Amino acid sequence: MAAVSLTVNGKPVTTDVDPRTLLVQLLREELRLTGTHVGCDTSQCGACVVHVNGKAVKSCTVLALQLEGAQVLTIEGLAPTDGPLHPMQEAFRENHGLQCGYCTPGMIMTAVDIVRRKGHELDDRTIREELEGNICRCTGYHNIVKAIAAGARAMQAGAASQAAE
Repeated sequence: MAAVSLTVNGKPVTTDVDPRTLLVQLLREELRLTGTHVGCDTSQCGACVVHVNGKAVKSCTVLALQLEGAQVLTIEGLAPTDGPLHPMQEAFRENHGLQCGYCTPGMIMTAVDIVRRKGHELDDRTIREELEGNICRCTGYHNIVKAIAAGARAMQAGAASQAAE
C-alpha cells in the first residue's frame, strides 16, 4: 500500500492504495463517487472521463498514485449539490442528450473540456470529431451534439453574467 493525497471535487483526500489502483477504482470503490462509470476497461468508451488539473482524462487509464497533489473533478463536483445544474448538465436535460444515462457523465465531462479547448461557438462537425473517444450505445448522437452546442452557449452566457457582477 502507498499513500496518495489529492483534491477531489474541492475536498482534500489522503488514502492508502494498492500501487495498481486506477483512478476510476479510487473514485468509485474508495470514495464512493459512482457517477464516474466503467464501461469498457480498455479506454475506448469514455464513460469514465473526469477532469485532472482542468483537463479531461479517462480515469481508467491513470494510476491513482500518479495523481499525487492533483485536482480531480468528477461529475458529482461539476455543480453544487444544493444548487442548480451546471449549464452543460442542464443542456443535456433540456435537449434529451441521454437515454439510459450510462455514458452521460463522461459525455458531459468531455463536453465541458471541449468548450474549454474549442470555445463556446461549436459546430456539429467539431463536436462529433471531439466526441470520438466517447461511445453511446443508445442514441444516434444527434441530441448529444445538440446538447453540447446548447451547453457551450449557456456556459458563455453564464460566464458573461458572472463577469458583469
